[in-house]
Amino acid sequence: MQRQPARDANRWGILVLLALGLMISFVDRTSMSAALADHHFVHEFALTHVERGWLGSAMFWSYGLMQMPMGWIVDRYGVKWPYSVCFLLWCLAAAATGVVTTLSALILVRLLIGVAEAVVVPATYRYLADNFDEAHKGTALGIYSIGGKMGPALGAPIAAWLIATSSWKAMFVVTGLAGLLWLVPWQWMLKSDFPSREELAAARRRAASVPLRNLLVSPVVWGGLITNFCYSYFVFYCMTWMPAYLVEQRGLSLRQSGVYTFFSFAGIAIVAALAGWAADRLIARGHDAVKIRKAFIVTGFISGTTVLMGAYANTPQEALFWNIASLSLLGLVTANNLALVKLTLIPKQAVGLNTGLQQVATSLAGGVSASLSGWLLHVGHSYTLPMSAIFVFLLLGATSTVVLLRRKWAPKVNETEQAAPENEAHSFRAES
Repeated sequence: MQRQPARDANRWGILVLLALGLMISFVDRTSMSAALADHHFVHEFALTHVERGWLGSAMFWSYGLMQMPMGWIVDRYGVKWPYSVCFLLWCLAAAATGVVTTLSALILVRLLIGVAEAVVVPATYRYLADNFDEAHKGTALGIYSIGGKMGPALGAPIAAWLIATSSWKAMFVVTGLAGLLWLVPWQWMLKSDFPSREELAAARRRAASVPLRNLLVSPVVWGGLITNFCYSYFVFYCMTWMPAYLVEQRGLSLRQSGVYTFFSFAGIAIVAALAGWAADRLIARGHDAVKIRKAFIVTGFISGTTVLMGAYANTPQEALFWNIASLSLLGLVTANNLALVKLTLIPKQAVGLNTGLQQVATSLAGGVSASLSGWLLHVGHSYTLPMSAIFVFLLLGATSTVVLLRRKWAPKVNETEQAAPENEAHSFRAES
């Protein structure tokens, strides 16, 4: 019988490290947005609007391609060492962005960053599934999601400052290499969970009880793919195009755009943490976890549609207000959607694989958002069309939440494969 993983005594400390790792990954992926708003960088590579969209989307395609393989790896080989190796690779690739001299080489290093960063989310959810129960998942994910929002919040002004005081090349080298300091506490605090031969065999049996086909026939999984895509479309638009929008259409300097980008992402980080905590408190008092989290998700999607008010704002001040408010209110979705479609409604045996599958939608949203926004900007000669697309996707996300995210449609565990992972299956039923 497969033994349940012991809960890590340092689980909250490890959670903070995971949040910091996510933050560093976002700094390294969003540093490109600051470079794309720098006329020296654009001039050196002679980039058109469409090529800027390609460059902004490059890492998301390889990131999406590697999500399921990374989920498969962490379900079987643990969290510590796959994460360590990939972290080292993406930091080095991020630093290398500052020394390449051709557009093709620039795209190549961005693709490498995407491959290595693909481990981050599947590894994190594997750790959370083993160490946090339902009444703490929202809080844990709220804390974790702060890293994803503070990455662009801090990365944008830091990158803009480094470009303004030095150059875009120095910015990439400094932000890439600085992240390597994270590996020291990671190696020290987290126990090795690399499996023995017997544990590896047990992990294979456990994973076999919820194969990929069981995920693909579940409406919950497809609902999660839609909500993750729609949520991420808006977030990645802000990561890749917000600095350029603030500079080109609202007349801000590059440094000012970095400051307002910080406020937008700090806002969504704070709201995400509070919303996750509030949902957990309601669930701990006996309220249904699925209903509570769905209520937060739908409210967040509808509130985020106020982004369109910024597109039609008559003054820069009004536009900046709605820019910050709409993204901040989307934070009501963040932790509760992550908990619902990656943990609450998913059997523990399939957390890594499902997370990898869900991240395909997330990364696809990054690629589509960056490239489609560039094309819409080219067609409409303003940012109104890109923001209108965000409006449509947010409404789609709210609809998917209401219609598809239901407990009765959760992925099934194969009874013939349940003997080895019996404890995990019981745990899932109890938590659901």
